[in-house]
Amino acid sequence: MTFHRLIRRARRTVLAVGTTAALTAGVLTGTAATSQAATQGPCDIYASGGTPCVAAHSTTRALYGAYAGALYQIKRATDGAVKDIGVLGAGGYANAAAQDAFCAGTSCLIAVIYDQSGRGNHLTQAPAGGAAGGPDNLANAVEAPVTVGGHKAYGVYIAPGTGYRNNHTSGIAVGDQPEGMYAVLDGTHDNGGCCFDYGNAETSSNDTGNGHMEAIYFGNIKVWGYGSGPGPWVMADLENGLFSGVNTGYNANDPSVSNRFLTAIVKGAPNQWAIRAGDAQADGLSTYYNGVRPNASGYNPMHKEGAIILGIGGDNSKGAMGTFYEGVMTSGYPSDATENAVQANIAAAGYSSAATGTGTLTPGSHVSLRATTPCCTGDYLTHDDADDKVGISAVTSSSPSALKADATWTVRAGLANSSCLTFESVDKPGRFLRHYNFELRLGVDDGGSLFAQDATFCPTAGNSGTGTSFQSINYPSKYLRHYNFGTYIASNGGSNAWDTSTSWAADSSWLVAQPWG
Repeated sequence: MTFHRLIRRARRTVLAVGTTAALTAGVLTGTAATSQAATQGPCDIYASGGTPCVAAHSTTRALYGAYAGALYQIKRATDGAVKDIGVLGAGGYANAAAQDAFCAGTSCLIAVIYDQSGRGNHLTQAPAGGAAGGPDNLANAVEAPVTVGGHKAYGVYIAPGTGYRNNHTSGIAVGDQPEGMYAVLDGTHDNGGCCFDYGNAETSSNDTGNGHMEAIYFGNIKVWGYGSGPGPWVMADLENGLFSGVNTGYNANDPSVSNRFLTAIVKGAPNQWAIRAGDAQADGLSTYYNGVRPNASGYNPMHKEGAIILGIGGDNSKGAMGTFYEGVMTSGYPSDATENAVQANIAAAGYSSAATGTGTLTPGSHVSLRATTPCCTGDYLTHDDADDKVGISAVTSSSPSALKADATWTVRAGLANSSCLTFESVDKPGRFLRHYNFELRLGVDDGGSLFAQDATFCPTAGNSGTGTSFQSINYPSKYLRHYNFGTYIASNGGSNAWDTSTSWAADSSWLVAQPWG
């Protein structure tokens, strides 16, 4: 959307957006809001099909009906303390409340994603590799909230520069041995960076040649291979090639996909491999490719090495972004029937991004923020589709739907302090309100502490006595303010034009309104 700049004369505005949601999965035997354990998990289904899990990773639920251990470990920013986050009961959902309590008033990172298979194939911070310096960043623990079966949980939000790895695994396929893998991902969170992968990679963190990887890739890069439409695509990263079918480059049968929750599958055996995918909120999988190995040299036979990666390429290429909720790797080539049963299990879990409320500053809710200054009471905090800037714009019931969406934000738990808030664009998911040189704009989280601080705002009573004001966490004397069409973090008096005391109290006070979009 392009701001109607003539409408915004002499106006000022400001805002922040944050989230917290929840997630959990399994075959539910009671109502959606219960914490009753699943009768079986995906790995029980794989075992019944003769292709047992050799790695099982999830921050949202147990992947075995009897699993009662830790799902992941978080690390607290203030003191470096760590805590394992387990399940509510055997075979059940993540205990998100334990994370929230441990991280209250500060931020936490996901330090370890535990392997539930018993083989010790845990994922930790990826070390430096051949493609880029390292080690990689760890994921912010609150950045990918969802609900599953009515329960709160957190996924793994991979910003560019973030990645996990295990180069010393047990039981993962090597050489041309058969294997399968699936991952549940956010199908709306992707980019063209290399490479958002989950699966089998080199044990040296270096590119050791064609056929030395077999991993799920999700994104829209077209350098090595691509499918129909604009992307993103589910493809196989086989090293030195992202394959959408038997040919290098374009394969028409691999479609663009954008399900909010996406099940992505890659599996391979001697001179045989397949790509499958489906909506993780519904039964059914589609097969995009099933046939012989690629017709380029080095891929038949394969030369898999058996490391496990998440969010990066085999050589630690780390320019990609995406969100991971759960995934497994198997010993043996799973049948379609086994995978279909696993997909039914995932769908029954009830993954959802449903907000916990609207028009309130509850993480997970959608809001619009309205200016309170007398000049501008019909104006709302709005981002500009033409660039990354944020300002205020008049929005009414007759406004275009694109403008209404631009004026709507998802509230998130603060990236730098979960007691405060971060605001995510509703129509540009993965882009957050942050200040840069004191001006507000949309930005993609780079995983660093500076971005987290720039994107975190603490709500206070309105400075004018009306509504709510939003205090910058790293500049506590400055608040979100609109000034002359733009928005800033501003103090009550100062050297910058937007720090003027005139109308500061009103300009920095906002009404939390029902969402336009």
